[in-house]
Amino acid sequence: MSIVLTEKAAKEVQRAMDEQDRDDVMLRIGVKGGGCSGFQYALDFDDTVNEEADMKIEQHGVTVVVDKKCLLYLEGTTLDYYESIEHRGFTFDNPNVTKSCGCGSSFQA
Repeated sequence: MSIVLTEKAAKEVQRAMDEQDRDDVMLRIGVKGGGCSGFQYALDFDDTVNEEADMKIEQHGVTVVVDKKCLLYLEGTTLDYYESIEHRGFTFDNPNVTKSCGCGSSFQA
């Protein structure tokens, strides 16, 4: 699987898992239809993996799961965590994006 979870993003995911007392879950990364450009990123905690339909990898102590169908749109993506005075949150650097909306919450691939 060619999705990279940066160390900073992994620390934030681990912090959220600890805060919710959810050390038994994996980070599921995906895409779903929606937004003004067609697709939106999806991040969620999941406690199940489908060995046939999902790709699973561990990075910086966090287990990441991606549905193989979503992987078509996410191949080569780096998930990072950004924090500044103005805002903070996860950012996706996706080389497959051909167009994104002005607010950055949706994309086309």
